[in-house]
Amino acid sequence: MEGPARMAQDRSMWNEEQCWEALERRDRNADGQFYVGVLSTGIYCRPSCTSRRALRKNVRFYATPQEAESAGLRACLRCRPLETQSDPAARIQELCRHVEAHPDDPHDLADLAARAGLSRFHLQRSFKAAVGLTPKQYVEACRVRKLKQSLRTSQDVAEAVYDAGFGSSSRVYERADTRLGMTPNQYRRGGRGVAITYATAESPVGLMMIGATDRGLCFVQFGDSEDALLGALRKEYPAAGIAPMGTPHPVEFRNWIAALTNHLAGNQPRLELPLDIQATAFQMRVWNYLQSIPYGEVQSYGEVAAGIGQPSATRAVARACASNTVAIAIPCHRVIRGTGELGGYRWGLARKRTLIDLERAKRGVCFSLPR
Repeated sequence: MEGPARMAQDRSMWNEEQCWEALERRDRNADGQFYVGVLSTGIYCRPSCTSRRALRKNVRFYATPQEAESAGLRACLRCRPLETQSDPAARIQELCRHVEAHPDDPHDLADLAARAGLSRFHLQRSFKAAVGLTPKQYVEACRVRKLKQSLRTSQDVAEAVYDAGFGSSSRVYERADTRLGMTPNQYRRGGRGVAITYATAESPVGLMMIGATDRGLCFVQFGDSEDALLGALRKEYPAAGIAPMGTPHPVEFRNWIAALTNHLAGNQPRLELPLDIQATAFQMRVWNYLQSIPYGEVQSYGEVAAGIGQPSATRAVARACASNTVAIAIPCHRVIRGTGELGGYRWGLARKRTLIDLERAKRGVCFSLPR
């Protein structure tokens, strides 16, 4: 329906200008009052959706999801307009998307609780149960992701630190070993010339090899034999010193393995592991976005491209996914083709299908992928 959109509660009329203004504000109070269709992407959203705003000429407003779907549009996977606003889980998911879109905002607990329409106590408890982190930890994780991106593009480290919302560089260096994977200057230089140690562990999708520097994980991959995986590690880092992990493993390494195995078993949906990886600025944008895709959900390559603000870069997104060296930690298995087909996966489509099915089963979602 083009033209005015009806309000769901009092049936008074919103004209297109009012709808557009609410969309520009990403007004959460307008959610459920009307729905926003984007003709260029073929999806419809809530007004508060944090996806990149479409051109005005490509936007239409609808009173109900049914009207949007009758026009040939499908529901947005990011804001999930079909989920009820009264569902606390849906509110928390929306809150996560808001934090990811605005990591440098203050985001104190009272403001986040008000935005979600929950008490501070209820938000703290529900958020930790749904996400695996407290709201404060989630805000910091989003800032670290933005910092990683900014370090590749900013003039200097200080500019990147403040651009990401950190009040001082000392706060970043305090967290560098556990969150960033390396100090900001090392990350900016790419971390060349370091020693890598490795170990293997069994997983639900076969043998997994983990390679790490003293700062974080640089290699998480699956294979059929240790020799093949070791060959892949050496090919990936031909200039590095590579050696087996000594026994007993350092406590940090044991913690990383435990986090990965618990995640694969569905007991730890949210992964926050230090990564010591090299990437182009574009790859980092894609990889940071992949880490924001919720556990048990999938998006198409086109949706990821639109999510990073480059809707025409679908093939480049696919290449960035194929270049990922840390499986699971950067969940490239959650990206499929727009047709619903699995697409590619450097460790085999059977593993990709299994990983998605495992996550869906743990979330209690009935989902069938093409075989």
